[in-house]
Amino acid sequence: MTKVENSFQKITTVEQAIEYVDHAATLMIGGFGGVGSPPSLIDGLIESGKSNFTLICNDSGFPHIGAGKLVSQGRIQKLIASHIGSNPVAGTLMTEEKLEVEFSPQGTLAERIRAGGVGLGGVLIDVGIENDIIQFGKEKVEIDGKTFLVEKPLTADVAFVYAKKADPFGNLLYDKSARNTNPLMAMAGRITIAEVDEIVPLGDIDPENVMTSGVFVDYIVPSKGVNWKWVWE
Repeated sequence: MTKVENSFQKITTVEQAIEYVDHAATLMIGGFGGVGSPPSLIDGLIESGKSNFTLICNDSGFPHIGAGKLVSQGRIQKLIASHIGSNPVAGTLMTEEKLEVEFSPQGTLAERIRAGGVGLGGVLIDVGIENDIIQFGKEKVEIDGKTFLVEKPLTADVAFVYAKKADPFGNLLYDKSARNTNPLMAMAGRITIAEVDEIVPLGDIDPENVMTSGVFVDYIVPSKGVNWKWVWE
C-alpha cells in the first residue's frame, strides 16, 4: 500500500464500525430481499446487543436473511420499507403493535432516499394519491392543475452498504443486481460504512466503473462472506 493510499485511513473492522452505531439510531441497510445486504455488518450489529433502531430498507428480508435478522430478533422499533411480505415475523410484530411499519411504494422509497442524499426538501409524487393509507398526514400541492403528495426525504445516522470491490478511498463497484438501493443509501447516511468482498489498490477500479464515489464513504469493512442459504435453495 502506498503512502497516499494509507493516508485515507478508511479501512476498519466490523467491531470498530459498529461503534459508530448508537442505540436507537436511524439505519439504512442496502439490499433487496437480502441480495446486496451486508452480512458481516448485520451480524456485528446483532452481536453488539444494540437495538431500538429505525430501519430504512427496501423490505424486511427473510426471517434469517439480510436485514430480516434484525427484524426477527426484535431489534427494530420502526421499519420504513416497500413491503414486508417475505418475512412473516415482521407481519406478526406489526399486528401485535410491537413494530411500527411505514410503507412507501418502492419507487417512492428510492426517490425519498435519493432526495435525502442530494439535499432536496422532498419529492412530489402522484402514486397513492387516492389511497387513504398512503396519503394520510401528507401535504398536498397543486401544480398546473394536478395534485401531488409531498414525500419527505429520508436520511440516516448510519448507512450500511455492500459492494463487490472498493479501493482505499472508498470508490465502490457493485455486483449486478446487488447494486439495488446501495448507491442511493451511500449518499444518504451521515456516516456510510461499506462492507466489501475485495479491497483493491487505488487506481485498479476504472473511473468509468465507479458506481459510488469514495467521497460518500466514511469506512470500509472487509466482508466475511454471505453466511446464509437462500430460501429457494
